[in-house]
Amino acid sequence: MIHEQAIIEPGAVIGKNVTIGPWTYISKNVVIGDDCVISSHVVINGPTRIGKGNRIFQFASIGEDCQDLKYAGEHTELVIGDNNTFRESCTIHRGTIQDNSLTKIGNNNLFMAYTHVAHDCVVGNNCILANNASIAGHVHVGDHVILGGMSGVHQFCHIGAHSFVAANALVLKDVPPYVMASGQPAKPFGLNSEGLKRRGFDKDVILTIKRAYKAVYRKGLSADDAIEEIQQLSDSMPELTLFSDFIRDSSRGIIR
Repeated sequence: MIHEQAIIEPGAVIGKNVTIGPWTYISKNVVIGDDCVISSHVVINGPTRIGKGNRIFQFASIGEDCQDLKYAGEHTELVIGDNNTFRESCTIHRGTIQDNSLTKIGNNNLFMAYTHVAHDCVVGNNCILANNASIAGHVHVGDHVILGGMSGVHQFCHIGAHSFVAANALVLKDVPPYVMASGQPAKPFGLNSEGLKRRGFDKDVILTIKRAYKAVYRKGLSADDAIEEIQQLSDSMPELTLFSDFIRDSSRGIIR
């Protein structure tokens, strides 16, 4: 399963049933889980830990030193979960000591061709980054997020769960959960209702989230007043708690 022309340095740990194509380079301090498929011409540097069932296509660069000029060769890591797909020419960089020394990617994500995940980013589960989407350093992306092709996210921004960022959008502030964002700079363009339906959200929950969205974006309220109104809608609905907590905890401010 490992091509004779693949280069695997001593110290790399390769799991069971792993396929590695020719002219792929895997450095020491790399751990690759079972059932991964790594195409030809891939470079994986460490320290990097990759879980099970991942697929990495040709010309991807995984676990490379970051592009932050402050990086001076310190020990930093990249940790990748299970069942992710990295298409052609993806670039995923390790962290820096200025944050947690860690870039972390969850499970079941799709990174299309030429996508970039910079240092210290945290990407959740079941996300899609379309072709050429890029997230700068220290960005956090929640679960079930879609970033459209050619979209860009400024450093330190947070993208909330179940949100949708349109193609060519430039995100300069935090995008709350469930919100669709578009434009340069990105502005809110309604609720990601279709995405919520596809993921099995109850219609009454979606209706209540719409009311919360209107409190933030349609009534001219301050963030604090909007949060108070959201809490009055339902104190026991975790979907709304996710929404209000995100807005309350935002350090960059949300898109408005």
